[in-house]
Amino acid sequence: MAKRNVKYVCQECGAESVKWLGKCPACGNWNTLVEEDVDDEPKNSRAVIGSFEMPRRIAEVDMEELPRFLTGSGELDRVLGGGVIPGSIILIAGDPGVGKSSLTLSVCANVARGGKKVLYVTGEESSRQIRMRAERLNALADELYICAENNFERIVRHVEKMSPELLIVDSIQTIYRSEIESAPGSVSQVRECSAGLMRLSKSLGHATFIIGHVTKDGTLAGPRVLEHIVDTVLFFEGERNADFRVLRAIKNRFGATSEIGLFEMRDTGLEDVPDASKLFLPERADDIGSVIVPTVEGTRPLLVEVQALVAPTPFMPPRRTSDAVDIKRIQLLLAVLEKRLRLSIGKCDVYVKTAGGIKIDEPATDLPLAVALASSFANRKLLPQCVIFGEVGLSGEVRAVSKARQRVDESVRMGFTNIILPKKNFAEFTKSPANVNLIPVSNLREALKISMPREET
Repeated sequence: MAKRNVKYVCQECGAESVKWLGKCPACGNWNTLVEEDVDDEPKNSRAVIGSFEMPRRIAEVDMEELPRFLTGSGELDRVLGGGVIPGSIILIAGDPGVGKSSLTLSVCANVARGGKKVLYVTGEESSRQIRMRAERLNALADELYICAENNFERIVRHVEKMSPELLIVDSIQTIYRSEIESAPGSVSQVRECSAGLMRLSKSLGHATFIIGHVTKDGTLAGPRVLEHIVDTVLFFEGERNADFRVLRAIKNRFGATSEIGLFEMRDTGLEDVPDASKLFLPERADDIGSVIVPTVEGTRPLLVEVQALVAPTPFMPPRRTSDAVDIKRIQLLLAVLEKRLRLSIGKCDVYVKTAGGIKIDEPATDLPLAVALASSFANRKLLPQCVIFGEVGLSGEVRAVSKARQRVDESVRMGFTNIILPKKNFAEFTKSPANVNLIPVSNLREALKISMPREET
């Protein structure tokens, strides 16, 4: 009997090893290496896409505008760069129950109502379950077809026979190729099924949405090659118990990678939230440690409330907790406050959160975070109707940030009258907006003095 030619593949990162190891040398996870046959890879897995094409000068390539079709969701179209391009393959990932299937089913109905043929392939649910969800989401359409199938070869036959203009695969971890012996969801199955869907989409010209699972750490399950195969990677953020979701573009070959789409979960599914600032501010009250931050996500300015709680603790080391802001950023600001402003804040527990749990990670959040931390530590109220933005250096200086005018315009639109901003950004404004006080600052000490005025006795 011939000896089997095997390898061991990490189910988290896709790293390969010639022998079994308890700990993956690439990603460091334990007990993730699984035995797979080397001969599992299909012979036609690297087939050439499309017809043979001779090399030509880049200047001779046609510059026709790529035709896009709309999904019926303004927020999703924004994240995609203006709509879906035929022949593209889009990966949507997120935690279970965050709304991936609900969003894609609604998109299917919208596209089908526009006269395009849509095929929704599910490997996790039955056709009856999809119909029940479609009834609840009002997602019934004549040109929307449902197929409960997880065999890749049969899916290919359905697509070739129907020639849909949009294909949905829910989810890639449930699809398998019969010639590969490993279980569905393994690295080999995910890699080969994704590559097969990519070749199918490019050769037939239909757009494909792939729904993917995430690991317990919140990263995309399966090999990293899956992200390289697809044209666009969209990631859902937000807790299942929260009312809103953030759809963020991680990769996009046909648009910006910094755009986000905002949705609100209702009984009828995910609804677009075109005016995001109003979503996060209605319940806000001027209080200690609460600051409004004008962030910019892609082309969209967004006002977010940042809350900080600083409390003395007898335990060492003190806790630093935040799900919305990078802990390293908080630690850096705490060090600046203690070193440059002599605040004994290093021995206190620090908790930071944002309204709605939206994640913010840009230099413009440095100054409002530092002000919120100092306000909570000193137990002092902040200037009313105030927004703050700016980057903080290690010596305590406040540096300019990009898109200052967009941040100011959004703050004015939402009714704020006091705007603390870097001195260099202030020079961009020839005059202040009506009934608005633009306050330039050059260092953190000056910003704290202005933002936390002493109460009159």
